[in-house]
Amino acid sequence: MAIPAEGETIQIHSYKHNGRIHRVWQETTVLKGTNNIVIGANERTQVTESDGRTWLTREPSICYFHAEHWFNIICMLREDGVYYYCNVSSPFVYNNSSLKYIDYDLDVKVFPDMSYTLLDEDEYEDHKRQMGYPEVIDQILHRNVEKLIGWIKQRRGPFAQDFIEVWTNRYEFHRLNRIRD
Repeated sequence: MAIPAEGETIQIHSYKHNGRIHRVWQETTVLKGTNNIVIGANERTQVTESDGRTWLTREPSICYFHAEHWFNIICMLREDGVYYYCNVSSPFVYNNSSLKYIDYDLDVKVFPDMSYTLLDEDEYEDHKRQMGYPEVIDQILHRNVEKLIGWIKQRRGPFAQDFIEVWTNRYEFHRLNRIRD
């Protein structure tokens, strides 16, 4: 698998289990790219929905993707703290300047005080029936929800205290270099 280079601008493509595109983020700056992890950042980037509607993200975000875990984490930097939106998803793949994953509906919203809420359980059940999620996928996804909640409680990965500061500083470095060029 190709690896995106630090400083490179990529797109993020979210698909559904049936192979249809779900959502595309037009520009994300890669802050770290390895075989297993991609950390990116974006701010006021255009997002295109499957029905063609577009919107702009409102705040700077640090995005964490892993090639072995069935979730990704978006850290939204707001005035009153960091909010996390965690998508239960397939591990990512990267090709043609695009990071791609399958969105499996379940989401975990984490608040600045690290309290959290599991979202979209009804949507998950509907799509599981409509798209025929195999039982093995269902089991993997539920195990990964538990793993994700463990990370939240243990302040692991993007939930660690210094994660946001480190990657926000790296994003600012790339943003300033782009302005100078």
